[in-house]
Amino acid sequence: MADQVQFELVSPERLLVSRPVEMVVVPGVEGDFGVLPGHAPLISEVRPGVIAVFEGGKVEERIFVAGGFAEVTAERCTVLADEAVPLSSLDAATVEANQRALEGTLANLRDRAGRLTGEERDQALHEQRSTELKLDIEAAKLAALRQAAPH
Repeated sequence: MADQVQFELVSPERLLVSRPVEMVVVPGVEGDFGVLPGHAPLISEVRPGVIAVFEGGKVEERIFVAGGFAEVTAERCTVLADEAVPLSSLDAATVEANQRALEGTLANLRDRAGRLTGEERDQALHEQRSTELKLDIEAAKLAALRQAAPH
């Protein structure tokens, strides 16, 4: 296993992946980073994007993650993901529909927050930020699907 790194992907629900791989590329907040055996230790926040798992010099699997954290050692790469789903299981039409619904919700929240005061306004602003994050995740899903589509 000296030529492989142990890759583990964990979601809040369960362990999704645990196997040795040739290389894994993780979408870090400061840019994508590749992990090979012998990698220097690091901890990074993960942004919404695609984890690429390499075997035989090519991408064997693509997994969309909605964010989280990655811990890397010389022997292991562990990603604790907020949400993880194989890119192949995402449907562009569904993602676009979710995006439109969230955009409508966001417009309503902005309007509501503009009319409220005190704790009610704070709550509406909190909901607005949460909806903006969900919208960012849907946009990242759509971008990943478009990038993976055959040209």
